[in-house]
Amino acid sequence: MRSRSIVFPLQLAAACLFALTTFSQTRDKVKFGKISPEDFAPTSFEKDTSAHAVILADIGSSEFQVERDHFELSYKRFKRIKVVDKNGYDAASDEIPLYISGQMEEKLVNLKAVAYNLENGQVVETKMESKSVFTDKYDKNHILKKFTVPGVKEGTIIEYTYSVTSPFNFNLQPWNFQDEYPCLLSEYSVTIPEIYDYVFLKQDINSMLTVKTTVDRQTYNITYESNGPTSASQHGSFSANTVKNVWTAKDIPALREESYTTSLRNHITRIEFQLSAIKYPESPVKPIMGNWQKFSEELNKDEDFGADLSKNNGYLGDIVDELTDGLKDDTAKARRIYNYVRNNFTCTDHYGLYLSKPLKTVFSSHNGSVADINLLLIAMLRRAKLNADPVVLSTRNHGFTHELYPLRSRFNYTMAAITVDTLTYFLDASRPYLGFGRVDISCYNGHARMLTAESVPVYFNPDDLLEQKNTFVMLMGGEGGSLKGSIQQYPTYFESCAMRSSIKDKGKDAYFKGKEKDFATETVISGVELENLDDNEEVLKLKYDFEMKADDAGMIYLNPLFTEAMHKNPFRSQERRYPVEMPCVMDETYTLNLTIPDGYVVEEIPKSAMVKFNENEGVFQYLIQQNESSIQFRSRIKLNRAVFAPDEYNSLREFFDMIVKKQSEQIVLKRKS
Repeated sequence: MRSRSIVFPLQLAAACLFALTTFSQTRDKVKFGKISPEDFAPTSFEKDTSAHAVILADIGSSEFQVERDHFELSYKRFKRIKVVDKNGYDAASDEIPLYISGQMEEKLVNLKAVAYNLENGQVVETKMESKSVFTDKYDKNHILKKFTVPGVKEGTIIEYTYSVTSPFNFNLQPWNFQDEYPCLLSEYSVTIPEIYDYVFLKQDINSMLTVKTTVDRQTYNITYESNGPTSASQHGSFSANTVKNVWTAKDIPALREESYTTSLRNHITRIEFQLSAIKYPESPVKPIMGNWQKFSEELNKDEDFGADLSKNNGYLGDIVDELTDGLKDDTAKARRIYNYVRNNFTCTDHYGLYLSKPLKTVFSSHNGSVADINLLLIAMLRRAKLNADPVVLSTRNHGFTHELYPLRSRFNYTMAAITVDTLTYFLDASRPYLGFGRVDISCYNGHARMLTAESVPVYFNPDDLLEQKNTFVMLMGGEGGSLKGSIQQYPTYFESCAMRSSIKDKGKDAYFKGKEKDFATETVISGVELENLDDNEEVLKLKYDFEMKADDAGMIYLNPLFTEAMHKNPFRSQERRYPVEMPCVMDETYTLNLTIPDGYVVEEIPKSAMVKFNENEGVFQYLIQQNESSIQFRSRIKLNRAVFAPDEYNSLREFFDMIVKKQSEQIVLKRKS
């Protein structure tokens, strides 16, 4: 058996809880049903009040077994958990996915679950009944077996064990060594005969895993019918080398969601497997995984993906002819078709690689998933004799794809690409606010694939997405000591998208009435002007007037940034061991010209400041100047990157600490006595 092990080339890690005290835990000490009063003693993890439950042991194995004339996978799992407080009750519930394809299916067997409580020094157990296991359909290829262990309270120890038998040799179970709860011991052993070649995909940037590998030889007994199913059964055996890998991790901190994280799936300590090839005795090697070209070819021929794209699709003829009538420029044709699909079709699910229904049904129903709508767009573009192809990717919350290996499960989003001369435009008609050639911010997740014959790699990197915002404010005194001003703002492109959506839902008056609440003092907004509201290609330009009431005590306390001030540092944890992954590169500039109201003097004014991040990779400017009758103020936050390594976290956190501190400072005006 050949195996390859790779580590993701990313700054991947888990957030640490605190300096941990090593807990001596071995597999030999944990057996199902063997619970003693000593097992209820506090663990080192319980010193941290955020540990609502602790996984005492999570032990699994996978191996191949002969079922008459073929191999089946046998997966076993045993898990023991201690509930620390009421917020850990969710640990008593779990779900087990089972794969189904046609008449073949994985089967759950020997599920047992028990809750143990310590009462008067004695261990009291509560067993789960079989009727407490429920079955839900997840999708066409998966069902979920769900259960909740009864009798759980603070201090309860839960344990459960089960086996899954699988006829699918490609579905060698992965293993997560981390969880939302800390874990004392996690161990997974996998035994593979040499006839199967798997690629091992390992994430372990913090080097928490140890692995022990042993080579053995095993004899497999098989039963088969040599002359068909009605003939007498024949028996035989063959021997094969086997490789057993045992991965172990101890005292594993919980993995917690933090600000600016794409998906914890990218950072969890994990091992997974991809079947690469099969070599039966005295037979040639049978490749399974293939390459990117084969990946594109198979998807483009798949009935649930691209098979209809190569057909004539005559039902699209009339509408495509109408849309392109009189146009000679290919880009203009593509833009017209794109706008039609975007404006006339409703997306029912923004995640999906495959069609949920035939393209003709999508066309007639005017709705469908993101894959439905964008594959229909491609069919219409091809009907107009334009060079259009599917693009598949993984959204930020789904995890990274793998550039080396064509793994379908890593992709969850389908959109379109059109090439005109030497220019390629990426199109997503599933979102009503996106302009031609724009990609939603959720798709900026690195590597993707354009499904041409060559299977071209494309990249949507957040470091390449610059989002600029500019705000200009004029402020002066009004009647009765009030302040009157005007705001002119150019939001970022994606802020513009969100504003268009909100204004469409609420109406312009209600939307800006709601913005009045964002001001620190009672404020009335009037004279709203909007430009580019119906032009999805451009950012919005908005302008409005506002009036703020003065303090009855004759004092005016004024944050010069008004609603644009940053009030909280998004980076609160003292330590972070996986990357900061912002969705875009930020550049926000705010300018204020304040004419000091008649009868007032400046009592207090902030000091100017400028802070650089990593010398030349970012800057925060806070510049303020006063003369006899006015104050000029300018604030700018600019970062040159969107993704930052774990060792940059502390300096990034300090950078934003300074921003929050300075942007909270106020100008104080006092009425002359």
